Amino acid sequence: MRVGVFGTGHVGLPTAAALAHLGHDVVATDVDAEKLSALSVGRLPFYEPGLEDLVRGELASGRLRFSANPTATVTDRQIVFVCVGTPPRASGEANLLALERAAEIIGRHATGRLVVVEKSTVPAGTARRMQETLARYNGVVSFAVVSNPEFLREGCAVEDSLQPARILVGSDSGEALAVMRELYAPLIELGVSWIETDVRTAELAKHACNAFLAMKISYANALARICELAGADVVAVADAMGADPRIGRAYLDAGLGYGGYCFPKDVAAFERLSARLGYRFRLLEEVAEINGQAVGFAVQKVEEILWNLEDKRIALLGLAFKPGTDDVRFAPALEVARRLLAGGARVVGYDPQAGATAKAELPELEIAADAYAALEGAHCAIVCTEWPEFRDLDLERARTLMSFPILLDGRNLYGDAAAAAMARAGFTYLATGRHPRPAVPASIH
Repeated sequence: MRVGVFGTGHVGLPTAAALAHLGHDVVATDVDAEKLSALSVGRLPFYEPGLEDLVRGELASGRLRFSANPTATVTDRQIVFVCVGTPPRASGEANLLALERAAEIIGRHATGRLVVVEKSTVPAGTARRMQETLARYNGVVSFAVVSNPEFLREGCAVEDSLQPARILVGSDSGEALAVMRELYAPLIELGVSWIETDVRTAELAKHACNAFLAMKISYANALARICELAGADVVAVADAMGADPRIGRAYLDAGLGYGGYCFPKDVAAFERLSARLGYRFRLLEEVAEINGQAVGFAVQKVEEILWNLEDKRIALLGLAFKPGTDDVRFAPALEVARRLLAGGARVVGYDPQAGATAKAELPELEIAADAYAALEGAHCAIVCTEWPEFRDLDLERARTLMSFPILLDGRNLYGDAAAAAMARAGFTYLATGRHPRPAVPASIH
């Protein structure tokens, strides 16, 4: 099928590459002409495992093209995906200006019957506004607006595009639903779950999913505080909870809270949508508040163990909001850094992928070339992102490099055996919602 894609970010680019991989003819555009030039030769603007190879392969096949001319993304296309950003406004509501502008361009340049697909995360009711906007700019062509929410996890976007857990499509047009089934036929034939709803239900489902996952994370973080006060172990509690199939273990890991572009803005947008509809969703207000507290509790632990932050050097291991990406938008690590810097500390960070993006976001942050360079002279280290390489630190080398061998595990990366090994190596190990491990006195070695 002939497909157009508006937006080449963390949603649009995997979507375009995956659809090309499924055999469709895909043209993608973006407002950033420089980005499009780089993409046309296979250079990606962000890190996502496997995506560069996928993009380059589909460029070579001729099924994927990038064009700075948005007309090429609309003219002679059967389906156009809108994958533009929906950043939060000051009120917390989603800013849908980019969707309106995309709808205007599509309306002006459409030449035949067209299915327009909302892939961006939008509040319920957006499809109606898109339909109205398309009609304003083109009263001749027949448009059908479809909601097809993305459920991509950064760090797993290629897998989630080519092997999705489900495909959700909402439309009030049976013909449009048939077009979408044809588009996704290669995945449906592989047994991927296909869910059809009306358009408003599909729009709301995306916000509902992200808000629920954020709620599980905030629940785990609140539970961690209770476990610390009660002398219990939050990991063991979460394991016991997760053994219940009605609950599940995923997203019950306590730590510094959720970050990234999706959860913070989607929780806020869903809460504001609910308020606009006349329902105060107090649970979502509390979810956001608990998430904000998680960083504060971690910084408080550092202050308590170091006494004063002034002139202390603190190493942050991990800067991206999660492993597998270089995305630092709403990253807890950067909020930790801001608070430590405000307290007078000197902060150095290391991340396998996100060093440059973190520096651009927070210029005051010193970026180290590797974990050991970050640890050199540090009075405390904080694990902020659970990159696998941090599990394999040479403890003896790390201890000798640090001024004070103190490690705060903001992601509970280390299990009981590793925590005990740290204590034997002379580290004071502080987990989240777990029993602290003071350094073993040298005489016991």
